[in-house]
Amino acid sequence: MIDDGDFIRGEVPMTKQEIRILTLAKARINFDSIVVDIGAGTGSISIEAARLAPSGKIFAIERKAEAVELIKRNVEKFSVDNVEIICAEAPDGLETLPELDAAIIGGSGGRLEKILDILYTKLKIGGRMVLNAITIQTLAIALEYFRTHGINYEAVQIQITRLKKVGAYDMNLALNPVWIITAKKI
Repeated sequence: MIDDGDFIRGEVPMTKQEIRILTLAKARINFDSIVVDIGAGTGSISIEAARLAPSGKIFAIERKAEAVELIKRNVEKFSVDNVEIICAEAPDGLETLPELDAAIIGGSGGRLEKILDILYTKLKIGGRMVLNAITIQTLAIALEYFRTHGINYEAVQIQITRLKKVGAYDMNLALNPVWIITAKKI
C-alpha cells in the first residue's frame, strides 16, 4: 500500500491509507477486475485498485477539473496504465461503462440514489459496491436505498487515530470517522 504522503495532493480530499486498505479489501479486487471509483479525488483508490488488478481496468470518475489533473499526475507518478479517467459528475459517465466487478463510491455530489440505480445494473452477479460515507446523511440515504431495494449490506464505522509528535510528547490526532458500507449483487 502507498503511503498518504507519496500522493500528489493539492487541496483535493483524499481517502486515507487505513480507509483505502479496508475499502479495497471489502471490494475484493482480483488481478483482472473491472472497477469504477466514483468521486475519485486524488485517485488514491483508483491507483491502489489498478495495482491490485494489473490485468483489469479502473475507471476513475471525478467532476472537479483540479482533481482530474491530480489523478493524471498520480497515475503518471505511479506508472499505472490501466486507469481511465472520466471527467464527469456521476451518474453521468456511468451508462457507457462495461459490466463491473466492483464499484467504489467516495463522493456522490448529492446524487447517490441515481448513482446506485445505475451501478447496481452494471454490477456482475457477485460484484460488490463499497461506499465510504463521512456524513450521517450519506449513510442514511445508502442504508435506506439498500433496504428498500432488498439489497443485503454490511456497514462498519472506522475511527483512525494517529500519534503526532509534539515536542517531547505524543498527542492523539483523530481523523474523521468513516462508515464503510458494502453490498454484494446476488
